[in-house]
Amino acid sequence: MANLLMYFASLTPATVSKTNNNMPQMTKTTLTAIPSKVTTTVATATTTNHKWQITQDLTLISTPSKHHRYIAKDYTTFPDEFYTSQAEKMSDMMCTLLKVGEDPLEGLMLVDAIQRIGIDYHFQNEIDAILEQEYVNFTNSSSREKNYQDLFHVSLTFRLLRQNGYFVPADVFDNFMGKEGKIKQKYRKDTRALMGLYEASQLSIEGEDALEEAGNFSSQLLNAMMRTSLNCNDARVVSNALKHPYHKSLAKFTAKNFIRDYNGAHVRKNALQELAKMNFDMSQSLHIKELVEISRWWKELGLAKELKLARDQPLKWNTWSMSALSDPRLSKQRIELTKPISLIYIIDDVFDLYGTLDELTLFTQAVNRWDFAATEQLPDYMKICFKALYDTTNKIGYNVYKEYGWNPVDSLQKAWASLFDAFLVEAQWFASGHVPTADEYLKNGIVSTGVHVVLVHLFFLLGEGTNKESANIVNDNTDIISSVASILRLWDDLGSAKDENQDGHDGSYITCYMDEHQGSSADVARQEVIKKITEAWRRLNKECLLPTPFSRTFIKASLNLARMVPLMYSYDENQDLPDLEQHIKSMLAL
Repeated sequence: MANLLMYFASLTPATVSKTNNNMPQMTKTTLTAIPSKVTTTVATATTTNHKWQITQDLTLISTPSKHHRYIAKDYTTFPDEFYTSQAEKMSDMMCTLLKVGEDPLEGLMLVDAIQRIGIDYHFQNEIDAILEQEYVNFTNSSSREKNYQDLFHVSLTFRLLRQNGYFVPADVFDNFMGKEGKIKQKYRKDTRALMGLYEASQLSIEGEDALEEAGNFSSQLLNAMMRTSLNCNDARVVSNALKHPYHKSLAKFTAKNFIRDYNGAHVRKNALQELAKMNFDMSQSLHIKELVEISRWWKELGLAKELKLARDQPLKWNTWSMSALSDPRLSKQRIELTKPISLIYIIDDVFDLYGTLDELTLFTQAVNRWDFAATEQLPDYMKICFKALYDTTNKIGYNVYKEYGWNPVDSLQKAWASLFDAFLVEAQWFASGHVPTADEYLKNGIVSTGVHVVLVHLFFLLGEGTNKESANIVNDNTDIISSVASILRLWDDLGSAKDENQDGHDGSYITCYMDEHQGSSADVARQEVIKKITEAWRRLNKECLLPTPFSRTFIKASLNLARMVPLMYSYDENQDLPDLEQHIKSMLAL
């Protein structure tokens, strides 16, 4: 990674925005006012064994033979012929959408395909029109009885409508269930229908246990069919669907497999492949440009130089933003969102690896006061961290003000203060030897994930809080944030390895549960974690239904953060993250 960062930092593309020297000055201190040589008090670890393998693999793009490819490449411009061809193909696809929209099932299958390969933002108006009409038909009982007698058709309609915010009752599946609530016998060999039902069950909300059970039963049937009756290709398709159901997976992670296995008309499949390739090329170009700018910002911030034990992984941190905001038009927001994400990781390491409890208490007080004068008693490395946090947050707030007319710095500061408070609670538990109850741990752990900080920043970066009333929306409607945070916290605790082998003070829901429930095994505790992840997804699904105070972009980003979690925390037996590495290499063509 060091070579990659040095290479990226050496680039200064003309497109990278410069600081506006005419900008009204915010209260700040300069980094040069803080000694460049700092003495840190390391409370625990003396070494850190990072297991982020892609940092080694990526050195290939900083070799001399690769330099020309990245320096000479125009990151945002393609030949005129590219845009002409793209416009023609998009026009053709719009016509196809309008045409197949006359056949409800064909129209829905095409909408599904477009969403799965990540090009739906091009056709949102056409998709909305199709789904709005479908919702009218599907919620009319007489129309449903007449036109929706196929389990796959009902499952697909249900899933697409719920994915797009429409509430459809789960009792639409009652006609396909037997007396004991199990799928009727005649559907138990229908692979497509069972896959459709399994996918639909991923959108269940609280109180829909029957739909959840139907999804589990369809999964059992599909697993049995893979072992006994499916050919290799069909078994692979089923296996992919069970491992990565669309609603709980990143579209860009599963798109390649979907295109390969897509069974639509040959002409339509080719058109989708061509549009997906064009979209991928444009996104890839943007992501490389964004990584250049993030790496440049990170190096200039200087935290990696001063905090030798802390993580130094801007590529990994940028992947959160890259995955959450999949629309290529949101490049500026992706860059800005990566900054608080990076600081969350660094501050976590300060609490986990560096600070004494007294220092961390003063550090937290300084953030709550949001006053640089409050850092006087802190060690120099904490002053540097506070300055980076203070200046970055104020700069983001001012940029939002320039764009939308409202400075959210008060909301951003409060979000940071809540994170520091949660980190401090964990540090106090560790210092005192206190083991909290599982519920106490999870309540605090939801905050200490940093998800609240990320989504509050995103809310304002998207221009959703433009006055005092609208700015309060993100604080008054916290269920969507806490649901995502619960998924992250619990998935993290399910990990078979400590996060990147750091010898810090992290706790675990599993440890707290076993301490609280004496005699419980680790397997029982892990099953409780899996149950709670399922419950958190149900709450998140509910929060994404209309009416909602949040924009479609914010909701999709929240979902994508939850979808990103398994990639970030699914360690293999070597304590590596192979799925995450595969995803990043694919996104950046490495």
